[in-house]
Amino acid sequence: MCAHVLVAEDDLKQAELVRRYLQREGHTVQVVHDGRAAIDEARRRPPDLIVLDVMMPRVDGLDVCRVLRAESDVAVLMLTARSTEDDLLLGLDLGADDYMTKPYSPRELMARVRTLLRRARRARDSGRETYVAGPLTVDPLRHTVTMAGAEVSCTPAEFQILRTLAAEPDRVFTREQLLEAVNGFDRYITARTVDVHVMNLRRKIEPDPRRPAHLLTVYGVGYKLAGHGA
Repeated sequence: MCAHVLVAEDDLKQAELVRRYLQREGHTVQVVHDGRAAIDEARRRPPDLIVLDVMMPRVDGLDVCRVLRAESDVAVLMLTARSTEDDLLLGLDLGADDYMTKPYSPRELMARVRTLLRRARRARDSGRETYVAGPLTVDPLRHTVTMAGAEVSCTPAEFQILRTLAAEPDRVFTREQLLEAVNGFDRYITARTVDVHVMNLRRKIEPDPRRPAHLLTVYGVGYKLAGHGA
């Protein structure tokens, strides 16, 4: 599956390495070396995927992700030398779909790219059915979510979680099952990722995220979407 990929990396050697690997897989690649250029290029020619370094001049990768996520549901794979859990959660909280720490294997990076592109394709090509769970509606064809008629802006990962839950209201899904729906099997990403996405979704769809009425926790098991009009 060939795609248009934007690489934002200020390390020239690293950027060239990533470019070569992506081009070997048949992708069209555009490379920029600072955050301001990443935003401008993504707006000029929207990519299918952004490989985004965190530590960049002018505008850092976290701010780039924040800006572009407000405008687009493009898949974002963040790269960073930081490796703490707080950094991982911050990147996901801002809307990144996946996160890799440096140094990394280029082959693993390509595997992550393939996973994200497959997921984006599934989201576009998935069934035409609209899913309804109480006041929540998920439309895979239009890639939209509405809560009580009001549109809800979701990242690609959040959309896949809601789509999976809304397809079977009141069914309890484990974190591992939701992770599979989001990323496919990937031993490098933990179930904690799902918790972060659920926390973000509750901010968007719940009247009181601290007392969720729609996206419910089933303690010791996982999550479910209430099928009734709560």
